[in-house]
Amino acid sequence: MMLVRLFLEFFKTGLFAVGGGLATIPFLYEMADKYKWFDRELIADMIAVSEATPGPIGVNMATYTGFSIGYGEYGVLGGVLYGIITTLGLVTPSIIVVLIIAKALDVYKSNPLVQSAFYSLRPAVSGLICAVAISLATETFNFSGDIKISIITSVMFILSVLGVFKLKKIHPILFILVGAVLGVVLGL
Repeated sequence: MMLVRLFLEFFKTGLFAVGGGLATIPFLYEMADKYKWFDRELIADMIAVSEATPGPIGVNMATYTGFSIGYGEYGVLGGVLYGIITTLGLVTPSIIVVLIIAKALDVYKSNPLVQSAFYSLRPAVSGLICAVAISLATETFNFSGDIKISIITSVMFILSVLGVFKLKKIHPILFILVGAVLGVVLGL
């Protein structure tokens, strides 16, 4: 029954999370509150791991979620099975929608109503991503917790942003590695 519930929740997420992987984050917060499969603090870790690994962030987060739930219940094989089920749940709506739209778009792509619909989706997606950015900033900078950690993470963020803009020749992976090392060393 748990596999069916996981599949359906991630199917719903895949169906309504328009705009890419970051748009799945509000759905993950809802799952954290509703099912207690993971807590809200773990979502920040899931995002970090998903961003650091190759592949789409939404798929990585679905796989990570499924694996961690299955691993906790049944070990490695359970983790792999749950990871596959959650990933399939997330990508199945996209596959269905793309197959339907690909046929219809050839016929209606020059229709002004279709073009207007696509233009109207842009602000909605931008709003979802902004909402995610605000909630991630609150979680990441830990504004409600330890002031020392809040100051350290805020300074690291500002230095990273300045570093990216001022040191354009340095590869972004170096900033990620430095941030990871500082996080481990400082215990963040």
